[in-house]
Amino acid sequence: MAAEEVLQTVDHYKTEIERLTKELTETTHEKIQAAEYGLVVLEEKLTLKQQYDELEAEYDSLKQELEQLKELKDVIYSILNQLAF
Repeated sequence: MAAEEVLQTVDHYKTEIERLTKELTETTHEKIQAAEYGLVVLEEKLTLKQQYDELEAEYDSLKQELEQLKELKDVIYSILNQLAF
């Protein structure tokens, strides 16, 4: 009877080890997938940040150009007014 109990205990431990091994493998796989997804998200964030910086620089450039055009318009109107009188 003792030998049978030992075999049952060994079988129980084997089953438990198999279950834990499977669970560990699944969890490890899920963590790897999450890490890979995280890297993709970080790459996307970096790309979006670069695009934002480029658009911001372009906006600043266009804003400066617009200000210069407004100043030029004022100068032209001033000259035209002087010529009209």
